[in-house]
Amino acid sequence: MTLLAWGAAWLLDYWFGDPPHWPHPVRWIGNLISVAQRAIRHCCKTELALKIGGGVLWLVVVGTTWGVSWGLLHIANLVSPWLGWLVEVWMIYTVLAARCLGDAAMEVYRALKDGTLAESREKLSWIVGRDTSQLERPQITRAVVETVAENSVDGVIAPLFFLMLGGAPLAMAYKAVNTLDSMVGYKTEKYRAIGMVSARLDDVANFIPARLSWLLLSISAWCVRADFRRALHIGWRDRYQHSSPNCAWPEATVAGALGIRLGGPNTYFGERVEKPWMGDERRGIALDDITRTIQLMMLASLQALLLFAALRALALGTA
Repeated sequence: MTLLAWGAAWLLDYWFGDPPHWPHPVRWIGNLISVAQRAIRHCCKTELALKIGGGVLWLVVVGTTWGVSWGLLHIANLVSPWLGWLVEVWMIYTVLAARCLGDAAMEVYRALKDGTLAESREKLSWIVGRDTSQLERPQITRAVVETVAENSVDGVIAPLFFLMLGGAPLAMAYKAVNTLDSMVGYKTEKYRAIGMVSARLDDVANFIPARLSWLLLSISAWCVRADFRRALHIGWRDRYQHSSPNCAWPEATVAGALGIRLGGPNTYFGERVEKPWMGDERRGIALDDITRTIQLMMLASLQALLLFAALRALALGTA
């Protein structure tokens, strides 16, 4: 039943994604983070106090998310095993974001192909934290490819990894970890102190999934007849070409698979951030690299599902 729930949830994400007006736990987690962050900022005025408050924020948000998820699933199973199964499917479905990520990337793709530069910049701003107001078409395309590659880890591979380790409640807790990082884990003046714990623990949570993405995305490259060998080579060679210990693994692998260069300097919240380049520029980046990266991401997500389901089945079989 459990493994069947995984497959059902993956298919729901593949078919429907995240309908914009449906209730979603990540939005509730985001609301909790906003409320808790305001309270902490009201009480904590020094940098040290904000760092400690950031640790409290992390414990409250992640702990509450795991506790509520476990409690809801437990109560549902007490009422009926079938209701418990449905709740489990719903939880897993909500932590997966492959279709949503692909749809957001395709919005920018269509704007680049048929719309105006201003429209492309606006739609890109919905999915990246960098300043998009001065970006040209090749830079916009590169940003979309980087975003899809990077988020193949926290959007699919990592949630499935934690699902394998601790079921739907732990996958939900991971989503809280990732949401905290996306909301407060920035190295800017406003968030550097309060977001320190969230940023570092997100790095810890994604450590193994990011490294698995190197293999999964490389195999995906082989499946679609992209450059499998260069995906492996560049992914390994440039794995540390990022301030994050995890982001370069999927981005460099995709850069190698497509024969393009990713990374470079960008502006975040008015501050210019110098980033190294990843990959070799064997050709200029092209619009179709967006769709090719989405394809790599979706294949990697399917591989992750099959791999972690097999490992879970093996563990249950030997328990």
